Amino acid sequence: MEIKGSGKLLRVFIGEDDRCKGMPLFEAIVRKLREEGLAGATVIKGIQGYGASSRVIHSSRLLRLSEDLPILIEVVDTDEKIQKAIEIIEEMLQEANSGSLMTLEKVEIIRYKPDEKK
Repeated sequence: MEIKGSGKLLRVFIGEDDRCKGMPLFEAIVRKLREEGLAGATVIKGIQGYGASSRVIHSSRLLRLSEDLPILIEVVDTDEKIQKAIEIIEEMLQEANSGSLMTLEKVEIIRYKPDEKK
């Protein structure tokens, strides 16, 4: 499936230690989005950050035992599919009782074409 034209970029900010049904929340979200047929998702691990529920800055500095580093999940697809993803992710965030942030932006998709060799 090729996608070109107007789309949406969904960003989900969570913590590395957030869990859902026994697995890392970021992994559970990506797996669910794949099951639902979204074009793709990328997980980015931050090296430092804080959020609404954090009283300290989390950092990847050595000699720290508990990091709970920031995790960013980015998903780009059509508006319709992103709206469905928002509903799915919202349920997962509530279930995980996770402090989180979701943002949504309009994007112009220049090229999305799966690798036909795979």
